[in-house]
Amino acid sequence: MKLSTEADPTPAPAAMLPMLFEAIVRHKCVSITYNRTRMILAPHILFTRHDAVYVDGVVISKEGFLPREEKVGTFKLDGLKDLTLLERDFTPSALFDPSLEKYQGVTLIQIEAAAGA
Repeated sequence: MKLSTEADPTPAPAAMLPMLFEAIVRHKCVSITYNRTRMILAPHILFTRHDAVYVDGVVISKEGFLPREEKVGTFKLDGLKDLTLLERDFTPSALFDPSLEKYQGVTLIQIEAAAGA
């Protein structure tokens, strides 16, 4: 239980949305802390589930190391901390499938495929 009356420096999920929208539209990576782990994430889609907002994306690095394999992960915005928009571009992952059932009717924003892709 948190008894402190000091303001929490971590922005609320709603405050993170504009930065994530920009990252998705501009194909820019974000730096995050999730479950006390620092990551660079290539966000591909924002969606809702059970009245909570989630971001699916590809982890570019975790604690400064490359992941063993490329995969699309799901991150609940309530668990994100230290969100920072980076000037690092990313290429949309071929593993990302916006037609998955979990996105139907609940997508807030998703990446657009690069021209010619």
